[in-house]
Amino acid sequence: MKRNRLLAASTGAALAAAALVPAIAALPASAAPTPAAPAAPTLTNLAHLNFLLDDVSLLPGVAGHSTYRQSQEPTARAPWVYANRNADGSFTRVGGGPITNAAKGWYAQGSFDADDISRAAVVYLRDWKQNGTAASRASAYELLRELTYLQVDSGPNAGNVVLWQQHDGTLNPSAIPVDQPNPSDSAESFWLARTVWALGEGFAGFQKSDPAFASFLQQRMSLALRSLERQSLAKYGTTETASGVTVPGWLIVGSASPTAEAVLGLSAYTAAAPGDAQARTDLKRYAKGIAGLSSGGTGQWPFGALLPEANSPTFWHAWGGMQPAALTAAATQLHDGSLQNAANTDLASFTPQLLASGGPDNGWTPTPADPSQIAYGVDSRVEGLVAASDATGSTGLATLAGAQAAWYFGANPAGVPVYDPATGVCVDGIGGDGGVNRNCGAESVIHTELSMLALDAHPAIKREALALTHRSAVDGIQVVEAEKGTLTGPATVVTPPSAWTGSANWSGGAYVSAATGATVTMTLPAGHPAARILPIEDLGQTSTGSTAGTATSGSGTTAWTASAGNRTVQLGVSQNVRPGAQGIAPSPVFLLPQTLQNTAPADVATITARVNGQARLDAVLVQPVVSHLGLTGTGRLDVYVNATNATVPQHLGSSGPVLATRYDGSGRQVGAPIPLNGNGTVTVVPGGFTTVVAR
Repeated sequence: MKRNRLLAASTGAALAAAALVPAIAALPASAAPTPAAPAAPTLTNLAHLNFLLDDVSLLPGVAGHSTYRQSQEPTARAPWVYANRNADGSFTRVGGGPITNAAKGWYAQGSFDADDISRAAVVYLRDWKQNGTAASRASAYELLRELTYLQVDSGPNAGNVVLWQQHDGTLNPSAIPVDQPNPSDSAESFWLARTVWALGEGFAGFQKSDPAFASFLQQRMSLALRSLERQSLAKYGTTETASGVTVPGWLIVGSASPTAEAVLGLSAYTAAAPGDAQARTDLKRYAKGIAGLSSGGTGQWPFGALLPEANSPTFWHAWGGMQPAALTAAATQLHDGSLQNAANTDLASFTPQLLASGGPDNGWTPTPADPSQIAYGVDSRVEGLVAASDATGSTGLATLAGAQAAWYFGANPAGVPVYDPATGVCVDGIGGDGGVNRNCGAESVIHTELSMLALDAHPAIKREALALTHRSAVDGIQVVEAEKGTLTGPATVVTPPSAWTGSANWSGGAYVSAATGATVTMTLPAGHPAARILPIEDLGQTSTGSTAGTATSGSGTTAWTASAGNRTVQLGVSQNVRPGAQGIAPSPVFLLPQTLQNTAPADVATITARVNGQARLDAVLVQPVVSHLGLTGTGRLDVYVNATNATVPQHLGSSGPVLATRYDGSGRQVGAPIPLNGNGTVTVVPGGFTTVVAR
């Protein structure tokens, strides 16, 4: 099963089980990135993606399925879903799941899927537009013909899309295991949203060079939009409740992730077809829904991020995180500054904190339960930062884009390059233990090449990314488990059957159930700086696992103190319950981090929770007042992130002359850049970040 769909439907246990398989430790020495130079090398290399492409028959006479010039051109092209790395460094193309029919070579899922066909088309379209590559134009044409063959052209499911296809062209609407919806063309889906993305960019690309083909793509875009208008868009203006939080009710499959990819396509399409008023309305409505999932703020989880899932206010994932890029595209087309503001808050407030805490982990639920990282999540950050920097002129967002793109060249948890510009080969990701999955399937190479295209189009960002090949500091959010603390009074450790609640994880797979008079004392990480403390409790009205082991209603509050020697610091009070309807949330458990009122000083060794009422204590997030990301190589970059609403002085502790530039929580520069000695002090503005580079 493709990783994004696996995570969308999985439990926390499945998130962990899906961790990427470690393989060899490093790419060959020849794959080392070229040091920064005035003329940085071209990074885009579609050779491996080309290798994945194969001819596929457009079978005639399949009810509801047809495409452009099918009788004259009875084959098209599609990328194999996966590519397994062989011992000699070559790759073998494979489909999804085991082979179920050896005679026909059928896979349990298929050889090709609409998700990868659509996004591969976007890669080739962008390369053709950016570089004028004739071969990319031809590949985009064939991929779009194949994609529209998978789209249902008539009947009650018109506009929807079959996900899987076998190598011989046979469609597989019900894969093993089944995808949702099942059959895959029975309702809207991620793959329908991605079809809209490809059709929008395809229409814009072919509008002038091949008007007949563009007209066909426009007809298929209309077919896709009519389908969405019957389904999610028919609910425009409605809201739902999830754990007491009001959320938009008209996102595609209830998720901002596929909706964002549809918005990317709609933005490209409306720019090329300004007279299509209905498409513009659809764009406006979906963009408004995405912006409606902006959450948290300075020091408040998730720190201004655009959450992906409407049914969970406690789940953020990096994969499928195109919301900032989509809102920037929509803001440009709709001239709507509120959409850009939502994108900028995610990119300038949340993203620096994410980078300083280790990078785009697959899942924060709400702790980093799945710390594996894949190109899809990295590319989502890069594309969002680059797009917003272009739209707003923010040099701070451009700097963050370079810092994030450096992941490909060694500034990642594995500490090794994971993309080879000489071959176009990437990796299928980095596991939470730092192991590298050296396979290179379609989704990974697609999103890697989208990043490379963005870097090649932005030489300054590219030079920065190539110059920052090592992580020298990652000082961000850390997790302390309640169940590992010292318990007194009526408190017990509870281990539920599954860590996954349906929309969040019990951090560490356990929690503490406590009643009035209980205390839980937790040891903070050694050497931690001054920090905000964010306890995670089950704020739902009911849950399992009281001290008696039966269902119980949470009640009361918990007081938190910190101890440093003989000194006690009052940190504040957290709620044990927050009344609110469960609504569409999959579980009554509501694990939302709460931010305590006062800061824990740097010399604090322990914190203690004193319970009044009934509480289920899961964990504590320790968020430095100033988080720090340090990257080195032939260049050097330090990013300092302020988690408070006050200006904070920061000692740099480096050497040599540097230039410090301050930005607020929207990415706007504050004052002029400040030349300093490396051991000087600079301020970090409230809720903002400061970049420091060598000069």
